[in-house]
Amino acid sequence: MRIDLFLKDSRIIKRRTIAKEFCVRGLVLINDKVAKPSSEVNSGDILLITLGEKKFSVVAKVEKVGKKERGSYEELKS
Repeated sequence: MRIDLFLKDSRIIKRRTIAKEFCVRGLVLINDKVAKPSSEVNSGDILLITLGEKKFSVVAKVEKVGKKERGSYEELKS
């Protein structure tokens, strides 16, 4: 699942275009690497997301439901 779709589907960010912009600006990391909007996210990947002054880490959960993929997350405790 693409990172911009994951961020929108998991409701971390409301719109895909905004999620894409966060990735372009380098505010989203997948396993400590800067994510492009088309970067793939798999279950178990650790995402570091910067929203304003707030930074938080989540563990990605990608599930297949029929032909579609669904994204969810679990926040890591700091």
